[in-house]
Amino acid sequence: MNTKMKAKAFDAVDMMREIRDKISDETQAMTLEQLKKYIADRLKNSHLKTIGR
Repeated sequence: MNTKMKAKAFDAVDMMREIRDKISDETQAMTLEQLKKYIADRLKNSHLKTIGR
């Protein structure tokens, strides 16, 4: 079987890793309460609906 690899214009796995690493860097020294506030603020400012609402 002969398969050829195409160059990806967008790599979702790579993007997810970058986002995860950025969030980890921002939150690594936070307490649980600080982390809860961080998440709440991010959700509030994202203009996205939370699941189940």
